[in-house]
Amino acid sequence: MRAALSKHAGARVRSGEAGTSRRPALRSMALLPLLAALIAPAAQAVDIGEAVAGGKTSLGFRYRLETVSQDGIDEDAAASTARARLTWNSAESDSLSFGIETDYSLILGIEDFNSTTNGKTRYPVVADPDGFDLNQAFVKFKEEDFTVTLGRQRINHGSQRFIGGVAYRQNEQTYDGLRLQTNVGALDIDYAFIHNINRIFGPGDGAQPGDWYGNSHAFRATIAAWPGHTIAGYAYLWDLENDNGPGNSNATYGAEYQGVFNQLTVTAMLSNQSDHGDNPLSYEATHYLLQGDLKLGGISITAAYEVFGSDTGSTDDPEKFAATRFGGLMVDLGSNRHLASLRFPAATLHKFQGWTDKFLIAPATGLHDAWVSVSGKVGEATVTGVYHDFRSDVTLLDAVSGRPLLDNYGSEIGLSVTYPLRDNLGLLFKIARYSADDYATDTTKAWLMFDWRW
Repeated sequence: MRAALSKHAGARVRSGEAGTSRRPALRSMALLPLLAALIAPAAQAVDIGEAVAGGKTSLGFRYRLETVSQDGIDEDAAASTARARLTWNSAESDSLSFGIETDYSLILGIEDFNSTTNGKTRYPVVADPDGFDLNQAFVKFKEEDFTVTLGRQRINHGSQRFIGGVAYRQNEQTYDGLRLQTNVGALDIDYAFIHNINRIFGPGDGAQPGDWYGNSHAFRATIAAWPGHTIAGYAYLWDLENDNGPGNSNATYGAEYQGVFNQLTVTAMLSNQSDHGDNPLSYEATHYLLQGDLKLGGISITAAYEVFGSDTGSTDDPEKFAATRFGGLMVDLGSNRHLASLRFPAATLHKFQGWTDKFLIAPATGLHDAWVSVSGKVGEATVTGVYHDFRSDVTLLDAVSGRPLLDNYGSEIGLSVTYPLRDNLGLLFKIARYSADDYATDTTKAWLMFDWRW
């Protein structure tokens, strides 16, 4: 697509060199000497029998029926899926513990959907492939306010805007690496070196890779500045090596504030992102969020405005860029220049920008999301309604007529109802409708889910 553009703020072009690809590698072995030095004193006294005997086992079973009707695809999707989960955690013995968690995702009856691995591309995507997955397997050392975790593990930072588990999908996203957590007074520090993202599309590869390998770092420090007010600083350096990973490699630095003022909670976030690692596109863009949550009796009202900036990036290797980009819209501006927006390769994306998942990847022209939600109790049920208005950060103009091509993307309305059937059994019904204007197509999704835990 070749187009002219008009931006809310002036874009700038940066030059850069395309990186060279590296072979994916599992690097946990290099971390073992460090871990050994940290836990050696405790390991001498650990009683494996005591740790195993005191371990705890939990079971979970989740069933979901999901339907998708999407303009442009003749067939509607219907997915009847389930996930069985077995979790075992040892008791702590002289500061050491370990845990393992397995998931098995399966099809129960209806398989009229594109799971990204089953080859049924005539249907809309429901990203719940079947198969067995080792969800977690880790050893943990904890001494007072210092914790070290090595292995495959769950990592959720803050709201999961930058790193999370995507727990809504049947195959959870977990991480292979080394995590260090500590707190000093009012300051909490959380750092992880990650050499593999165990993605929701696994356990095997399909239309999307089941794993992203690389050298990545996730850091977040949070301080309780004064009662009811916290400030966090974060840095996420994603250096992803295989498949479409390089096009999603980025370095993001930012800060977040959250303050409580009686019934009102205010959240503000500001981030800057640029290319990193072997990303073939050179770009820099800004993300910010302003959000207010108001509680009035039993009613919660949230209003927010979130912006994903867009930049005129350059590439010395257009073919590699086109091959490695992950979703979104690539807009060719000529002279090897392309529009680029922010990437969130490890975020819990279903939580943000609407439930129909039309903006899992922000379009290259950026995104402005103004949304409001209202939630409250109706008997034992919790009912939530939400509305999103989506617009571009950059307005593309037709090179001949000057008319806008991409400006007002569309809107979405959603409704969810959760109900506790028993102490260990929950029911969820959810439906969302995306009405397209300049971007994507009209889409309706609905879910019925039962979640048992023992």
